Amino acid sequence: MLRELHIAGLGVIQDVTLDLAPGLNVLTGETGAGKTMVTVGLSLVLGQRARTGLVRDGADRLLVEALFDAGDLAAAADWAEGGELILARTVTADGRSTARAGGQMTPLSTLADLGADLVEVHGQHQTQRLLSASSQLEFLDRFAGRDHVAALEGYRALHARLRAARAALERLDADAREREREKDLLAYQVREIEGVGLAAGERAQLDLEERRLAHGERILELVEAAGDALSREGGGADALAEAAAALQDVAALDPSARDLAARLGSLSEEARDAAGALRARAEGLDLDPARLEGVRQRMAAIRDLERKYGEGEEGVLAYLEQSRDRLAELERADDDRGRLQAEVAQLDGEVRAAAEAVTAGRRQAGPRLAEALADELRELGMEDATVEVRLGDPGEPGPDGAEGTDVLFSGGSGQALGPLAKVASGGELSRTMLACRTVLADLDDVGTLVFDEVDAGIGGRAGVAVGRRLARIAERRQVLVVSHLPQIACFADRHFHVSKSAGRATVAALDGDERVAELSRMLSGMPTDEAATHAEQLLAEASREKAASGGRRG
Repeated sequence: MLRELHIAGLGVIQDVTLDLAPGLNVLTGETGAGKTMVTVGLSLVLGQRARTGLVRDGADRLLVEALFDAGDLAAAADWAEGGELILARTVTADGRSTARAGGQMTPLSTLADLGADLVEVHGQHQTQRLLSASSQLEFLDRFAGRDHVAALEGYRALHARLRAARAALERLDADAREREREKDLLAYQVREIEGVGLAAGERAQLDLEERRLAHGERILELVEAAGDALSREGGGADALAEAAAALQDVAALDPSARDLAARLGSLSEEARDAAGALRARAEGLDLDPARLEGVRQRMAAIRDLERKYGEGEEGVLAYLEQSRDRLAELERADDDRGRLQAEVAQLDGEVRAAAEAVTAGRRQAGPRLAEALADELRELGMEDATVEVRLGDPGEPGPDGAEGTDVLFSGGSGQALGPLAKVASGGELSRTMLACRTVLADLDDVGTLVFDEVDAGIGGRAGVAVGRRLARIAERRQVLVVSHLPQIACFADRHFHVSKSAGRATVAALDGDERVAELSRMLSGMPTDEAATHAEQLLAEASREKAASGGRRG
């Protein structure tokens, strides 16, 4: 439960602290005194976004701190100490916000996640939400129980998968024309590259061959000149042979010349061999203009590929491999389409079966919810109220199932059943919202319930009925109520009075004569003896009813 709430710098509140009790806590005070600022502060520390203008004039920031008995709440385990959890929220005048849990800075979402398990706030906004079909459907699903909610979550997961598969199939179909264009282009490019038959390193070989063929006549001229220099009569080969023979004669007379004679003999042999090789090379040289033209054409084809597809043979061949892979991927799109069509068909069947199960759960829960709400409304002083929970005819399954729902309401025998949003008055809506909250009280684990504007449009006997019901809820939950009705305030286990002086709100816990005086003010607007007597009667009657209820619980 919420043990302590400290608020500073928020609107008309300069600095107040509320020590809250188990059971029913009620805040009362004049209109504009700042009662609602208390629930605004609590909402801020529970992670609600801060609207502009909340920081008190003259203050540089607002601060809200809440101390909870977290008990064994699993979600609070990492933030609580000794079973106590402190949440804090700071908002500066320029709109910057800081959140803390257990003394540690946290994202604002952490406060919202923790707050969802600790406190549920009901105000005018929540009452209006009750009028929407989506909220009524959500309420019915929660009432139907945990197994139904699990079935609904399973259905939603299936429906999400079906939507994703359908979207993927639609994208494939929408992109079909573009895929065909890309396939045609890639197929042409692959054929063009493959048609050239490019090989790695080919360009260097062609460059060499092109130079040899382009300069063939000059090469032949030089080779023939070299051969003539060696092999003509009296040429280089003859000269070396003559020198080698002479040195052989020297070696016969002087053995130290043998090595030199051998060297000259080898040179003479090499010269004769070189002369033969030059003759063979000259004879083998092919002055082929057709071949030269063919080489040049292939080099041009390779340069054309490089210009279109990549730098060098490696770049072109890499592009060829990428294009083949992409072409294969596009070809697989047809297979993907068939797979997605089969998946969509299967999921569609599963979704429809799951939707039927959800519908069955709702049809079973609808009459029970209507009866429970009617019972609660009778407890709240609407003895002749009638409620019907009507499901629409199942249609195409959507994110929340195959049908909507509508809560029909009649405030009495003279009023025809009609949609709650159209036929219920403000007071009837407030009590219907309280009835909904009461019905759900045993289904939820939230320890603290906050009601603001729960008494809108009601008073007199209806106010007593609402106070009685709030006191009954407070037997199992901590309840905090902002109220204008003495018929509700008289049931409080702890009564806080909010007052404002010189633009500054203060909060005081009332007891004894102070409570009588506040109830007198709420009854008549002034502390008369008659109002005080009436206030004492309200307190006495509330005390007897609470004692009797406690006895019944025991």
